[in-house]
Amino acid sequence: MTEAWSIKRLQLLRELQLRGTITEVAAALSYSPSTVSQQLSQLEREVGVPLLQPDGRRVRLNAHGELVAAHAARVLALEEEVRADLDALAPSIGPVRIAALQTAARALVPRALEILVEERPGLRVEVSVVPPEAGLFEVEARGYDIAIAEQYPGHTRPHRGGLDRELLGVDPIRLAVAPESRIASLADARYAAWVMEPEGTAARAWAVQQCRAVGFEPDVRFAAADLLAHIRLVQAGHAVGLVPDLALADDDAHVRLIDLPGSPHREIFTAVRASSKSSPSVEATRAALARGFVGLRQEHAPE
Repeated sequence: MTEAWSIKRLQLLRELQLRGTITEVAAALSYSPSTVSQQLSQLEREVGVPLLQPDGRRVRLNAHGELVAAHAARVLALEEEVRADLDALAPSIGPVRIAALQTAARALVPRALEILVEERPGLRVEVSVVPPEAGLFEVEARGYDIAIAEQYPGHTRPHRGGLDRELLGVDPIRLAVAPESRIASLADARYAAWVMEPEGTAARAWAVQQCRAVGFEPDVRFAAADLLAHIRLVQAGHAVGLVPDLALADDDAHVRLIDLPGSPHREIFTAVRASSKSSPSVEATRAALARGFVGLRQEHAPE
């Protein structure tokens, strides 16, 4: 009789396909590397063919491994769909794990949690502040259930297979300067010191392009992923920066905001695995995030 393939071991193979190394798989799943290697060796015995091949000091999937990993992805998706169907019959209390970009974690998530306390009492929601690139990857890899991510104009994010996106809304981006600054437009900021997000991020690339579009190269003296640090530097008069409105929500920052050419905005969206989007817990959490976002926009709309 052919030995049944372990779903847990199939998951490890899928994780290796996504993460690339046994060390990263072990870290993500809180296993030791030797345990992961042993489980993958056992999966090879179950399948009956080699699935891995040496690649320097590491291993990678061979053709058989890629084929079985693709099968594993379908098996795991089907299992999650069944769990969502079961949850619809007898709703569970979570947990729902959210990977949120920083501004959403500060301004949006608390509002969504207030809604859920009223409508889904007992639902356990776990939140981590995770950059959008990592958050979207981890949702696909089952590290989280929902990612709250951003997309800047002209910088679309890759659409990962098996993920369902839902737009929460748009978030205007404006030039932030100190209240006493004489700067009145983006072009006026050509000689100012700038604060931007780190190099390699979509936000940094977009901000630099806005400056170049009006004829100057920004003097970036400060780089930080924390937008609250941006706001404090601007407020103190040490820098100027391009700041989305969501970063200013529920905050006591005192900065002056200047509209940019074309009134640009970033898109804020949620992403979940297509196999879990019908789960009542996931649906309720997404709906609460959507309502919370609408409330924020209404509260901070210009009078």
